[in-house]
Amino acid sequence: MAHDGGHWVKPGLIDITVPNAARASDFLHGGQDHFAADRKAAAALIESAPSVAAFPASARAFRCRVVRYLAADAGIRQFLDVGDGLVPPGNTHEVAQAADPTCRIVYVESDPMVFAHANATLTSAPGGMVSCVDGDIADVDGIVSGAGLSGVGRSGASAFASDVPRPGDGAILDVGQPVAVLLLSTLSHVPSAADAANLVTALMNALLSGSYLAIYHLASDLDPSLVAAIEQWNAAATMPIVLRSSAEIAALVTGLDLVPPGLVPVNDWRPDSSDPPAAAQVPIHGLVARKP
Repeated sequence: MAHDGGHWVKPGLIDITVPNAARASDFLHGGQDHFAADRKAAAALIESAPSVAAFPASARAFRCRVVRYLAADAGIRQFLDVGDGLVPPGNTHEVAQAADPTCRIVYVESDPMVFAHANATLTSAPGGMVSCVDGDIADVDGIVSGAGLSGVGRSGASAFASDVPRPGDGAILDVGQPVAVLLLSTLSHVPSAADAANLVTALMNALLSGSYLAIYHLASDLDPSLVAAIEQWNAAATMPIVLRSSAEIAALVTGLDLVPPGLVPVNDWRPDSSDPPAAAQVPIHGLVARKP
């Protein structure tokens, strides 16, 4: 077993000598699931692009505003959150179930540390459902199947078990009801723009009209220093990070209806008085879109 920072890790599952985006993000968010290589790489990112230090607060605030809007205003009760890691407070299930405890949330994680931590710690509000399934954004069929969206629930609420499943049981979402898909930083790990567009289309094609998509994506056109910093990251990491422009991100949601204010820097998406103060605009694009 390998040990670092209070963690025991099975050999072969995790290479702790190579920086990992999920663990570096965990470090930036103040979590505990990271190693020396992740901390060193994250520190180098901040040194090269100081705006990176503002990512955690801005990302968390954006998530909270988006999920609160979807649950409280749009009436969504089912969420599929793909690959954003789990660093409290302000995770999707916490915000959604604060609006309505009956909300059902499925997290999809490919990182073994994040997945193990989720299965050990996730709990649901009474009447709701929270689960984490193993999956990767490159395998849309696996995500849809793991979340229970492959032909499940077409008869309505009777498709659900009456008890609340524990993490690892595979919470089932009802394909006969709208679902909100959250791709918060996830598409930055899909190198090809065509592949990213196909993944978004495949996910939304599996869902009912009236479903929603939320995207948070690192920007190539808001901070030149971030472009250089990500080039440095990609030289050391096994999973590259791709930056995209506003126009490139808009192309990913062709055919969906953007929710006002549309595609904007995340700090400008329906800012709230409860948001932490932002020193400057962070180079991250955000949007929410509805399937017509």
